[in-house]
Amino acid sequence: SKIHTLSRKIAAMEGVIERDLMTLATVDKVTPEGAGTVRFSWLLKDPPKTRKEALAMRDAALRMPMFKGTMVTANAKATAFYVPIKDKKESHRLSQEIKKVVSGFSGAEQYFITGLPVAEDTFGVEMFVQMAISAPLAALVIFLIMWWFFRSLPLITAPMILAMATVIITMGALIGLGFTVHIMSSMIPIFLMPIAVVNSIHILSEFSDSYRPGRDKREVIGEVMGKLFTPMFYTSLTTIAGFGSLAFAPIPPVRVFGAFVALGVLLSFLMSVIFIPAYVVSLGDKTLAKLPGSDEDDVEGKNARGLLAKLLPRVGAFAIGRSYVVVLALAALTAVSVYGVTKIVINDNPVLWFKESHELRIADKALNKHFAGTYPAYVVLEKDSGDQNAALAKAIDGAVAKAKAKVASDADAVKAYDQVRAAYGSIAKAVTDKDFGQRLTNLIEKVDSKSEDAEGPAEQAWTAVMNTLERFQSKHKYFQTPAALAYIAKLQASLASTKIVGKTTSLVEVVKTLNRDLHDGSAKHYALPKSGPAVAQALLTYQSSHRPHDLWHFVTPDMRKASVWVQLKSGDNKNMKSVVDHLAGFMKQNPPPAGVKVRWAGMTYLNVVWQEAM
Repeated sequence: SKIHTLSRKIAAMEGVIERDLMTLATVDKVTPEGAGTVRFSWLLKDPPKTRKEALAMRDAALRMPMFKGTMVTANAKATAFYVPIKDKKESHRLSQEIKKVVSGFSGAEQYFITGLPVAEDTFGVEMFVQMAISAPLAALVIFLIMWWFFRSLPLITAPMILAMATVIITMGALIGLGFTVHIMSSMIPIFLMPIAVVNSIHILSEFSDSYRPGRDKREVIGEVMGKLFTPMFYTSLTTIAGFGSLAFAPIPPVRVFGAFVALGVLLSFLMSVIFIPAYVVSLGDKTLAKLPGSDEDDVEGKNARGLLAKLLPRVGAFAIGRSYVVVLALAALTAVSVYGVTKIVINDNPVLWFKESHELRIADKALNKHFAGTYPAYVVLEKDSGDQNAALAKAIDGAVAKAKAKVASDADAVKAYDQVRAAYGSIAKAVTDKDFGQRLTNLIEKVDSKSEDAEGPAEQAWTAVMNTLERFQSKHKYFQTPAALAYIAKLQASLASTKIVGKTTSLVEVVKTLNRDLHDGSAKHYALPKSGPAVAQALLTYQSSHRPHDLWHFVTPDMRKASVWVQLKSGDNKNMKSVVDHLAGFMKQNPPPAGVKVRWAGMTYLNVVWQEAM
């Protein structure tokens, strides 16, 4: 009853793709109804009223190979809901809504929510909360350090105003230009806060060392800026170049991050050389007299010599007098570093961004223990179409020529065949569908109409054309052929042999299940049919179910592209990479059929691409 209730409530949530929701209450069971007939019915149409009904539903679910290990565990102790969403940014909100629903259930069962979209979106939400705390904290730390150095609240107010202005203008520009505030761009304030005050501190520090009561403030700040402008300009320029170079990265979020940090650094430099001197000059003499180092009796700064000033000469003397020690230490450090670099492992997993006690980590561990895997990846196989139109025209020419050769002694029959070939050419020219599969269907319909109206030799000629079109159509639907499905099954078996892959699902399981139940429902018939028409019958039968659209998750309607759903128990990049390498090794020993391209897709694989690009 809870499964049924929760399924209905999730389906009604805004942002959920209702028709693709996969739970025990939204899928069909298949039962054999005699030779060549099956019956599709909802697995859990209504909540069961008795334990007997509940057990019958359980047995029906376990009988479906596509559900076992994916939607229900072999021991029937757990069931999984797969919630498809319209946008990844909705995942955190939806997870909270689902939690709210299950919190109203009583009972001893536990509920877990996980998945890469939830992990990434939740991290983003929590990241923004952290940034809202960390950015002000960073400002506070910078403020306290500057107060400790300069002991003048009015003086250090200027760098803080500058830093805040830099952050507000930069983030305002980012949002105003229509860029999304994502995880990376949310870190811009943390980067800009300390960078923005650096030049200000140089100016204030030099001014504090140089100013003495009685001196002209404008003259002192002029000397300070004359001395510092060039080094500040170059250091700011190199920082701008460093972050600005990220604008040429192949990853959009990185480009945005680098470009706007560079913009912020440029802004902070301009404001440092314009606003800070003006602000300092505006301060009163009494305020400036309180600056450290402004004592009239310490004109040469003799009293300013601190621990660092006393320590540096000794360090310099040691470095020169014991240079061999420094060189040997450097060589040893370099050797250790080189060894350390070889030990670096590039790895990532968004779920592991959270501490072990976080509910997402706990859910991830629990669900991957019970089910085939919560980390999805997809193997996509595509049959190269080539120039199908030219091949079809050649096949029609060949068929008509072969048929015409049989009636070469009958001039009227030869003439009828030529007329049919010309008529077909006109029809083919008029049918201009871009999709070749649809083009074939349209041609067959028009040729069938011509064949019905024709008589004598013309009818025989149209029949030859029709047979060629139908053979071509059957051949065109590549992943409807037993050979293509056999290769997918072999590929799946290889992937399943790895410890990381918990299960694979494809068109193969759909066809095997229908083939089993179109016979007598026994396990011996859970196999791929031996002929293309038998495969076509299984697929056509599936399309009479309550969820015929599920078929198109595994194959395109023209049967030219197929996908294998790979469930991994770990989302670590190194594990996904090992599966990718395993498949590459399999295909090296078992090359795909001619014209078939194989590639990876899915969020788990996307993280590997992202990591390598980074």
